[in-house]
Amino acid sequence: MPSALETLQHVFGYDAFRGHQQAVIEHVVQGGDALVLMPTGGGKSLCYQIPALVRQGTGVVISPLIALMQDQVDALQELGVSAAYLNSSQDWRTARAVERDFLDGQLDLLYVAPERLLTERCLELMDKAPVALFAIDEAHCVSQWGHDFRPEYLGLSILHERWPHVPRLALTATATSATRREIAERLDLGDAPHFVSSFDRPNIHYRIIEKKDVKRQLLDFIKREHAGDSGVVYCLSRARTEEIAGFLAENGIEALPYHAGLGQAVRAANQSRFLREEGLVMVATIAFGMGVDKPDVRFVAHVDLPKSVEGYYQETGRAGRDGLPASAWLAYGLNDVMQHRRMINESEGDEVFRRRLGAQLDAMLGLCETVSCRRQQLLAYFDQTIEPCGNCDTCQTPPESWDGTVAAQKVLSAVYRLLRERGQRFGAGHIIDILRGKATDRVREYGHDTLSVFGVGADLPDTAWRSVLRQLLAKGLLAVDAEGYGTLALTDASRAVLKGEHTLLLRREAPKAARSARTTTPRAAPAADLPPEAQACFQNLRSWRSEVARSHGVPAYVIFHDATLREIALARPASVQDLGHISGVGARKLEAYGEEILRCVRG
Repeated sequence: MPSALETLQHVFGYDAFRGHQQAVIEHVVQGGDALVLMPTGGGKSLCYQIPALVRQGTGVVISPLIALMQDQVDALQELGVSAAYLNSSQDWRTARAVERDFLDGQLDLLYVAPERLLTERCLELMDKAPVALFAIDEAHCVSQWGHDFRPEYLGLSILHERWPHVPRLALTATATSATRREIAERLDLGDAPHFVSSFDRPNIHYRIIEKKDVKRQLLDFIKREHAGDSGVVYCLSRARTEEIAGFLAENGIEALPYHAGLGQAVRAANQSRFLREEGLVMVATIAFGMGVDKPDVRFVAHVDLPKSVEGYYQETGRAGRDGLPASAWLAYGLNDVMQHRRMINESEGDEVFRRRLGAQLDAMLGLCETVSCRRQQLLAYFDQTIEPCGNCDTCQTPPESWDGTVAAQKVLSAVYRLLRERGQRFGAGHIIDILRGKATDRVREYGHDTLSVFGVGADLPDTAWRSVLRQLLAKGLLAVDAEGYGTLALTDASRAVLKGEHTLLLRREAPKAARSARTTTPRAAPAADLPPEAQACFQNLRSWRSEVARSHGVPAYVIFHDATLREIALARPASVQDLGHISGVGARKLEAYGEEILRCVRG
């Protein structure tokens, strides 16, 4: 059998392994179990694909998404690897043909959905032919505290019980130390080594802005910085998804919606278009994206606050998988904080569950409100320490800290007096009107213009007070009512601030920070930093790739990634032998496309 390095070079066209890849692969080839954490785009799939090619038998990959299976099988077949999948999208004749190929030893890799694997028929199938390894992809789905929990993953402990001598890999891009422990426990990987790579994605520029007119802010961001780029916009609700997709389309951005309320055929068609066409924007709930391999997503935007740092990291990680510059843009505001607090109060779980949700939200709010490097704060959540990155909004345009103790006391006093003197609770907008001294009809109706706090905050504009209220909620100094009315109340922590026992530093946006253009990421990222003669060659190669992909019925990146085309455009190889030295050009692709590529280069 060929060695792991020979397989990497001959099949995949790469000269050397990256990071922990070699250690993981050698460990699994020798029959060991492993828990592997690598960031999106870090090369997790090679950690099981190469051992499956080196070891005897078929590598069985448990994957939660049909789209991911299809993409990976297409990509492997382009490399000359014999791969197939079993899932609900196939008719019974196709499934039987795949099963026969597996039993005849014709498959190097077989992708299976977890619910399919756990059927008695599929388990018996695995007993009848040698299995090289079991790879459990997106392993964080087994964690009940995780952001993508899938109950069917809990049954995968059967792999160790039924096939104790077959090596197993659990792989994920996102897991805290607590989630890692739960993965290891639930999958019986207690003795397996953990291979944990850096979570840092230095090519991603992180930016979080205050939400004002979010649709216009989003449109401005896309048109100024990512016109013509592929991107994903995440929304919290189905209705919001439809609204944002329609708004972008009306304003010249080709956008498609994706959420669980759409029919299966519509979702599949929209996802297929996103994967196969360039320059599309997918507006989606979190139902979209896990396992999507599209490498040239240039931006991920959030128009609603994510529920956790893990979810945010997983979703933003879908940008820039090819290693080229990409953006992670988030707009959030006071209403986001109140909505999430209310959702936690109304959740059906017990008190422990609600506390866990609250802690996850607190960490996400901490990331939004930090005055230090965003990337430092993000990676600290995963127990990783780095120096300030220089590639986030707070590094490039540092916000100010200011003593907000007096401002906070004014807010807390207003909430206290409403409750103590009138037995009333109101929402943020009404409290701001009182502080600003606005004698609105509602303020006069309740007689709140006679309160001692009426007008004490006239020195700050509405936007500043909304920022103060947002940060008080984020810091747990105000609470949202549990009845779902959006009114505010004091917390146990409020007393120390009201009494002046605690100085409160708040964040103030730097001037024009919300509109500052990102200078580190050129708009046309794949070609912008190429010399003129290479740009023409690169575009020629992309046009050729699109035609080939269309004729094969696969996404363009399955043929070659942009990074490989860039290298070809720069190197201008004159022979097939020269082309074989380009990263990402394996033996099968060299044989299939070598002469065509050389003609493009000469042209």
